[in-house]
Amino acid sequence: MLATRLTTGAARRSAALCTCNASRPALRAATPSQPPRTTGSLKVRRYSSMIASQSTNGSNSAQSWLRSYSTRRDHAAEPLVVERKSYPRDEFTNVTPTILSKLPRQLHLQPSHPIGILRRQIESHFNSFEHLNSLSPIVTVQQNFDDLGFPPDHPGRALTDSYYLNKQHMLRTHTSAHEVESFRNGLDRFLLSADVYRRDEIDRSHYPVFHQMEGCNVVDPSEGGIERLERENAEMRAALSAANIIIDDPTGTETPTNPYQPEHDPRVAKIIAEHLKNSLNGLVLKLFGPNAAKAGEPLQVRWIEATFPWTAPSYEVEVLFNGKWLEILGCGVVKQDALARSGVPHKQGWAFGLGLERIAMVLFSIPDIRLFWSQDERFLSQFRENEISTFKPYSKYPECYKDLAFWLPERGSVAAATVGKEWHENDFMEVVRDEAGDLVEGVQLIDEFTHPKTKRQSRCYRFTYRSMDRSLSNEEVNLIQERLVDRVTKEMQVEVR
Repeated sequence: MLATRLTTGAARRSAALCTCNASRPALRAATPSQPPRTTGSLKVRRYSSMIASQSTNGSNSAQSWLRSYSTRRDHAAEPLVVERKSYPRDEFTNVTPTILSKLPRQLHLQPSHPIGILRRQIESHFNSFEHLNSLSPIVTVQQNFDDLGFPPDHPGRALTDSYYLNKQHMLRTHTSAHEVESFRNGLDRFLLSADVYRRDEIDRSHYPVFHQMEGCNVVDPSEGGIERLERENAEMRAALSAANIIIDDPTGTETPTNPYQPEHDPRVAKIIAEHLKNSLNGLVLKLFGPNAAKAGEPLQVRWIEATFPWTAPSYEVEVLFNGKWLEILGCGVVKQDALARSGVPHKQGWAFGLGLERIAMVLFSIPDIRLFWSQDERFLSQFRENEISTFKPYSKYPECYKDLAFWLPERGSVAAATVGKEWHENDFMEVVRDEAGDLVEGVQLIDEFTHPKTKRQSRCYRFTYRSMDRSLSNEEVNLIQERLVDRVTKEMQVEVR
């Protein structure tokens, strides 16, 4: 539930704006000493792709997955085979081979990987909880949206945001897709960690595959659950009072702007909210306390009122890290109607959600989200199971810039009819990811132009190519860019300038 909000509420980065000369070649390389010019800022919107793919075998290796899928549209009638299951294609099918190649990786299950290390650290704090880590990323639309109360017109359902195998099945966009099922299966205390999939822009802090964790703790007040929470509250308060931590919490347990739910007994709701806060203050102390101790300072944590669809009251937690306040997670008391939909209307409790990459990038000093997917031993060998350590960059290879300018298909034109849908930026981003993979560091919209007479629209994008593991030659990048231009021209019916 909270993990749902943490992904849909992710901040969108603004792109630099500069003049794009209409006469400039569509493909142009810039030397590393020629950084992009900026003269302003422009918000880049998020869109989607409808590129179909196919599978010819069920191999579990990432390389065989890449070979097993095709994005050719003339294969659209063939079923899609993923995890040895067959899924008929339809107009919703938009998952790409690049995305499907990530399914076997399961970074959160690798004990010496930063994502796996962080997962284990959090699980050790909640050692009495059930730990759910191996749930398939393929879920039904009902699991991902309907069971959680998403309205039919919610933007998260759009092909512009999510990866669909077909109209009924998709790659989960949040760990909350398994929450209702977990409650129905009788789980009261659990942590759920998983890879999730969401269409997004291309830069150092965004990636279409990332990892979430959410935790839930519900009790039955009629069976002594509240009394147990009170005993645990006393133990946690004593431990926190003895720790070198400063907690700034102006939210209290209830305020007029963040009230308890009408159906809750205020005394019970207060105990649940206190248990939530004590539990998470202890988690933050475990993760960030060692860094503060090295600096000879107390750990500073602050609580902020928030609003989430699935909790009330709701909060965000921030920690002071290296002089900056960082949002760590969202949490709150679970709404009773959500528990009723899960088949446990007699229970009450709390939930939290967090993004593992967001915290791992801070704790391990990892500057580029693509590094999590690197298989270079110079990266992987730096980390040890159960240890949070500082990443030491082994090299920063030179970047290579390419610009691409093109006219969008005119509405009502033959080209637009061929595409079958309006231009969407994430259609473009998906082609880039599919051709360039992790060799592209960023794609930036640097100019938009509307012809004053024809009203035809033009866009210019700047590509930053940089491998995390080796130097790229200009010739190699040119080949990638040429293939990319060919696909964009054919599949999206744009006219290169």
